[in-house]
Amino acid sequence: MEKNIVIVGAGYSGILTAKKLAKRFKKNPDVTITIIDKNPFHTMLTELHEVAASRVDEDSIKISLKKVFAGRKVNVVIDTVASIDFTGKKVLGNTGEYKYDILVMAAGSKPTFYGVPGAEEFSYKLWSFDDAVMLRDRIHNVFRQASCETNIEERKKLLSFFVVGAGFTGVEMVGELAEYVPILCEKYEIDRKEVTLCDVDGLSRVIPNLTEKLSAKVARRLEKMGVSLIMNATVSAVGNDFIELKQGDKINHYTAGTVIWAAGIQSADITQEAGKNLELTRGARVQVDKYLRSTKDEKVFIAGDNMYYVPEGEERPVPQMVENCEQCADTIAHNIVCSVTGQGEMEVYKPAFHGVMVSIGGRYGVAQVGLPNHMFSLASFFAMFTKHFINIIYFIQVLGWNKIFSYIKHEFFTVRNCRSFVGGHFSNRTPSFLLVALRVWLGAVWVYEGIMKIVEGWFTGSKLTDFFGGANTWYNSILNAASNVATKAVESGAADATSSATASGGGEGAAQAVGQVLVHFNILGLVKVIFVSGKTLAESTLNDLAFKLDIPLMNWFVNHLILPNNGMQMFMQIFIVIAEILIGLALIGGLLTGPAAAVSLVLQFMFVCTTGLYLNTFWMIFAGIAMLIGAGRTFGLDYYAMPGLKKWWKKLPIVRKLYIYND
Repeated sequence: MEKNIVIVGAGYSGILTAKKLAKRFKKNPDVTITIIDKNPFHTMLTELHEVAASRVDEDSIKISLKKVFAGRKVNVVIDTVASIDFTGKKVLGNTGEYKYDILVMAAGSKPTFYGVPGAEEFSYKLWSFDDAVMLRDRIHNVFRQASCETNIEERKKLLSFFVVGAGFTGVEMVGELAEYVPILCEKYEIDRKEVTLCDVDGLSRVIPNLTEKLSAKVARRLEKMGVSLIMNATVSAVGNDFIELKQGDKINHYTAGTVIWAAGIQSADITQEAGKNLELTRGARVQVDKYLRSTKDEKVFIAGDNMYYVPEGEERPVPQMVENCEQCADTIAHNIVCSVTGQGEMEVYKPAFHGVMVSIGGRYGVAQVGLPNHMFSLASFFAMFTKHFINIIYFIQVLGWNKIFSYIKHEFFTVRNCRSFVGGHFSNRTPSFLLVALRVWLGAVWVYEGIMKIVEGWFTGSKLTDFFGGANTWYNSILNAASNVATKAVESGAADATSSATASGGGEGAAQAVGQVLVHFNILGLVKVIFVSGKTLAESTLNDLAFKLDIPLMNWFVNHLILPNNGMQMFMQIFIVIAEILIGLALIGGLLTGPAAAVSLVLQFMFVCTTGLYLNTFWMIFAGIAMLIGAGRTFGLDYYAMPGLKKWWKKLPIVRKLYIYND
């Protein structure tokens, strides 16, 4: 019998629930999964402040639903849900009706204004993609206007920013803005002292979810960045150019050019509308049972911010945070499978949260992580590292390699003004045309190596025995030379040099030991002098010094599969020659430069393991690494070839399903 599962909302919990259900029901033709959202994309709500303060591009926080569910049995519907008919089991949208047997409410939240006059009309919100873009444009516009404003008071009004709310969203927004303001001041030639940044909250300290020590640490950081914290103050009114704050019995009037509202959230409109038939609690959240079903309808599951649930043994309901969305998605998917198939036992929701973290701009953060009863704080660097690591884990679940590559690019490779916890060290600033000469020269060397092997007869006779044995011969000759030097030194009276070796084998043992020391000391091609009892034994400036990796598996492969078999030897010789020439031509022409560079590094690794890597070819390794990403797009055929190849690659069903592409 056919079962229709409808998910309302493509936020954190909705999108993960849909993916998990698609995986569980991929071989069940009787189950249909539909996800409905008003936008064709999933928004990273935790990163909105980065767009609002122009740290990253707006596209970096969007994830296409079409891409997420490519190759999966999920129907993506773009529609605004107006109401839900629980009796007829239908979701009613602006453009259609959607029947369901099981419904998942994951519509997310919206800001709440607590009845403050003017707050909704005159403040900027930060709870959607559009909010972030509008706020970013507003910030740029006021600085642009202020740069041309001659009236000092009017300029200060334009440059006054009040963030309402000192929770996670408010602190991250004001911290990001405080980091960005000096950059804007320099760009528009504005004195930083003319800019006012305030964070307002009715609580006694910022981010009360953190310990008092960490909360104080956050406050100190914000104040150091030029943010004024106004605690124990509630907003009594917001106007077009002002904000009123009530502190005790006193109401203070402040000039405010921009008010950003980040003071609290409540369930989305559709959840509140549906709540007329369900059990609503504080914040318009829906009461659920231990299986995350509505207490009024067992065919309706509530996910993420929409759910009100107090776990067994806890005093407070689960927080409205991303980790709760991720964990509840797994429980809901499991319980829906049990409900549909009638197999297995339903799972009681037992969340185990692993802490919280807050970033104050792109360079600084605090975190309190661990297990529920064993939390510890992290230093700023590790807190920011943890944040990015957690985001990447989430992206692996949602859009795999494609989103990971995009995220790393936006957060590290293209970030400007050093707005990252690793500064600007990974940011790409070198003009790519400077790599052209290196690319062509590296390619020419590979072509030359291949042609010389042809001239030496690699296509006509066996050459690998001598080729693979070159490094061993070199090593033994150096070792013997060093042994002879050491032996002569011992014979001439350097008794101290052999005192430790005499007990285990006499002068020859000492010679061997000193010989090996000589070789290892010169492994980087540096001039080294070894002293024994104050006397110089040897000095080396070898120009052809080699380094060989001793890897048993590679040695076994060469000694047992290649060298004993003439046919295999010829095959490997021809393969090496052709590979070298093709790599060289690809690099010279700038065609498939990345793959060619990768294969060149593989060949270099093979040579290190078998023949030894000589100092005069060391540079080829580093040149190959430099060619891995995008080096062929400048004055190369990749400029024409890669866009077409990427377009073709992305069309392959298996590629879309596994997300093994990047945009």
